Amino acid sequence: MIILQNAMEKSQLYQVDEFGIKNYNYGILGFFSLAVFSLLNITLGYVTFLAETSVLDSPVQSYVDALWLMLMSSTTIGFGDVYPITFIGRAAVFIMFILGVGILGGVGAVFANKIFGFADTNIKNRELRKQNEEIIAQNIKIHLQLIKLEEKLESFTSLK
Repeated sequence: MIILQNAMEKSQLYQVDEFGIKNYNYGILGFFSLAVFSLLNITLGYVTFLAETSVLDSPVQSYVDALWLMLMSSTTIGFGDVYPITFIGRAAVFIMFILGVGILGGVGAVFANKIFGFADTNIKNRELRKQNEEIIAQNIKIHLQLIKLEEKLESFTSLK
């Protein structure tokens, strides 16, 4: 576990800020997500191609058809022009649907967060807590100074 944590820290996938929050490098994560997405499309497309082209009357006639099927299922569009008829083809489309929607949804959420600047309330709350701690420390310091001033004033009034 410690080895994995050290590897993650050295990988530059995230940096820990002053509030102890992990700020992820979205460029690297986005690239990695799209690479995994592409690899899934290519691999599951090939599996579908092998399963479907051996069956007579299958709408999947070529590898391009299988890739198109994977892309359409992963984006939830599914035009219906190409569809699997074998169990292996349907299982590959199901896997691509689940994983593809998750990957594309995650990339879309990161993109929307970066473009529209949605705020993370946890970070805002930590910033406010830090500001409150600074204000309280300053108030304590002022209070102590006031006590000293009151003591000096009392010493002046007691001399008279």
